[in-house]
Amino acid sequence: MTQLARRLGLFDAVMIVMGGIIGSGIFINPYLVARQLPSPIWILGAWAVGGTVALAGAFIWAELAARKPELGGQYAYLREAYHPVVAFMYGWTLLLVIQTGGMAAVAITFARYFRPIADLPLSDTAVAVLALALLTAINCLGVRAGSLTQNLFMSLKIAAISGIVACGFLHPNLTANLAPNVSEGIVVGIPALGAALTPIAFSYGGWQTASFMSGELRDVQRDLTRGLVIGVLGVIALYVAVNFAYLHVLGAAGLGNTTTPASTMMRQVLGTRGASLTAVAISLSTFGFLSQGMLTAPRVYFAMAEDGLFFRALTWVPARTQAPVAAIALQGLLAIVIAISGRYEQILSYVTSSDFLFFGLTAGALFVFRRRQPGALTHPVPGHPWTTALFICSCALIVLGTVVSYPLESLTGWGILASGIPAYLFWRSKPA
Repeated sequence: MTQLARRLGLFDAVMIVMGGIIGSGIFINPYLVARQLPSPIWILGAWAVGGTVALAGAFIWAELAARKPELGGQYAYLREAYHPVVAFMYGWTLLLVIQTGGMAAVAITFARYFRPIADLPLSDTAVAVLALALLTAINCLGVRAGSLTQNLFMSLKIAAISGIVACGFLHPNLTANLAPNVSEGIVVGIPALGAALTPIAFSYGGWQTASFMSGELRDVQRDLTRGLVIGVLGVIALYVAVNFAYLHVLGAAGLGNTTTPASTMMRQVLGTRGASLTAVAISLSTFGFLSQGMLTAPRVYFAMAEDGLFFRALTWVPARTQAPVAAIALQGLLAIVIAISGRYEQILSYVTSSDFLFFGLTAGALFVFRRRQPGALTHPVPGHPWTTALFICSCALIVLGTVVSYPLESLTGWGILASGIPAYLFWRSKPA
């Protein structure tokens, strides 16, 4: 049987990590944070805290990658730590809602910004479908083609965000807008802080998908472990800098009063041309995010099929491309179907509690592996077990908050997750 090709290195890993995090959220979500917190210091501090939690997660996944450098990454960690059914339910939920719903939504966001720029005589849905189909075709050509596309758009993403930051820094309102507003107070309640940290946690999510590429990295223990940490640190720097730029130009009150902070800031700095440049930046960012998702997630479905727990056809790897073509095609097709159906927003409301549930379970796998293999460590998590426990508690709080705020959507998401149990039993009962 043809195996996947190990053609990716450290730079590819860093770009995949950063590409999995940065989508359209950083151009929009900061206003949600500013509405909860009273001053620039609190806002910037909250983004730094969110980045620290993400970095703690990156250190956990780095040690997991060093201990278990198997294909499938997070899927393999769940399988080895707990039971194949837990890993299967993760892959099942990833395919049905988390990844496909997310990609459909991001594809539509890309289309809404790109179509006016390109002046295309097509609907948003048609542009989204074409983007998904193009990325599916590129990734079917092989991991190097998919990775080069991802690296290109991630580099353009960094350049676009850096341009926004530069425009903000050059604006002459620094002292007035970054000064604390004493009249608004300096004490922040736990509910407000929690409400602010939730969109921040979502904005930092996605770095874990780099672990799906374990089977195609030349040196997993070196490149993935370093790539996770370097990539998350790079995103923290970009996120804090871009929020500094927003606050520099708009101030805390102005940031909280707009639902489109990037466009509002750039329009204030450069006029209508600034808004157009922001649309270009968001188009680049969302297309790059789609590219990363199309590159990484199909490796989980491939691993499931290799375990005999999914359609055997998904193990097909052409000798010429050495890529899981069938799994990639399945991912692209389902994302296209959801984009056409228009139900991606509803699907996304189902995934939050399930996604962070698996985050916590995967971090918990580190305790399992350390107990089973108490010997010498490579890439140990700094501050373990306290930092690991703190990360798990953060995931639990987000799950709890989501269930309290959106009980119906959370129960629906868990129903989809639970449907993986009979599906697992079905494939488990099939002869090899």
